[in-house]
Amino acid sequence: MTHRAVLFDFGGVLTSSVLDAFAGFGAADCGDAGLPLRLLGSDPASKRLLTEHEEGRLDDDGFEAGFAQRLRAHGADVSADGLIARMQSRLVRDDRTVALVASLRADGVPVGLLSNSLGRDCYAGFDLPAMFDAVTISGQEGVRKPSRRLYEIGCERLGAAPSEVVMVDDLAQNIVAAERLGMGGVVHRRASDTAEELDRLLGRSSVRDAALR
Repeated sequence: MTHRAVLFDFGGVLTSSVLDAFAGFGAADCGDAGLPLRLLGSDPASKRLLTEHEEGRLDDDGFEAGFAQRLRAHGADVSADGLIARMQSRLVRDDRTVALVASLRADGVPVGLLSNSLGRDCYAGFDLPAMFDAVTISGQEGVRKPSRRLYEIGCERLGAAPSEVVMVDDLAQNIVAAERLGMGGVVHRRASDTAEELDRLLGRSSVRDAALR
């Protein structure tokens, strides 16, 4: 099946790896590179904090206070002040993926952002309305990936059925959820590989060329 529109994740796609950034924070601030991700992935209290924050039900201060407490409970001497900024401080813009988005739009492909938000400043430095035809952010919608509803909202805003849309995300579980809805999916690792997959799914050749320039 040929698709005609693309939804991009933010962290780990338009930026460097979120997992690497959290590991760097863990090593520098917690004395354990794996601690933040272990808690966010398997500690019920930490998972609840993240879900409530990404769905807009818990503000930055509440998440920082709660997650700092969970980190301290596991031996890390961390302050809540500025915790989100420190967690994200190692993220850098991926200019090749940003160029890929621009190339798709220039060729008339509807392109949207579909992102789970972390912190009020996580999109700083990105002019999202100028970059995308539609922007869907979990904290503004009250639902987060991998919920079916967030994907549906993103597709609706592009004026496309899920079967016509490709989701690009760095987390495999989010692609599995998209594919269950009938969407195409690309697990992002680097811009050139993603461009090659989009070539195939969109039936195009110019996408890959733009990402390699």
